[in-house]
Amino acid sequence: MSEAQSNADKVDTVAQEHAIISATKAVSRPQHVITISNPPWSAMDDLMGEEEEVFEEALIPPENFNMVSDYIYRSSFPKKKHFSFLKKLGLKSVLTLILEDYPEQNMKFLEENKIKFLQFGIAGNKEPFVQIPENKISAALAAILDRRNHPMLIHCNKGKHRTGCLIGCMRKLQHWSYTSIFDEYRRFSHPKSRSMDQQFIELFDTRQVWELVDKEHMPKWPTLGDPPI
Repeated sequence: MSEAQSNADKVDTVAQEHAIISATKAVSRPQHVITISNPPWSAMDDLMGEEEEVFEEALIPPENFNMVSDYIYRSSFPKKKHFSFLKKLGLKSVLTLILEDYPEQNMKFLEENKIKFLQFGIAGNKEPFVQIPENKISAALAAILDRRNHPMLIHCNKGKHRTGCLIGCMRKLQHWSYTSIFDEYRRFSHPKSRSMDQQFIELFDTRQVWELVDKEHMPKWPTLGDPPI
């Protein structure tokens, strides 16, 4: 290799190194810098106050939370850390499927926010002796189909099996296919879907629900259709 070629290669190498260094500095260099000299303490206090307010108002939904239909929501059992989130929903009612007494802090939250408490306590479908009573499901569905109770939150303990059965029966009223109903049920009950729950949904007779529904206050859901004559 000639001495001229060697010098040319060195020049190219040095040029490349300078280019890399320049590019790195350009990337790491702040694009917009705003300098505030001696900000007033009142402004800093306001900023800290805003941060604390944001922290206090953290919106945490309950597990398995989801929108079921217009103004109808489902979830697991709501706890105190979820109250700020639930308050944003503007709920008019909470429908629970648990058998136990409702916790005092939850009742206080409902009373303070003028939320109606609806309890249709049922046991889950556990083979071979315990089955969900159809009359309780029918009464709960009649409450769901009364728009005066909307917005409404529906829950059991984990928002899986009992809630899944109730929502599955509601989907029958909305004329969903069984494939869609069971896909939704399994999505929320995973990984412990129960065949007894799906059998209950399939065999549930929706005609008994219409006997309890107040026709004048039904929600305007397109898939709901008109009640049978």
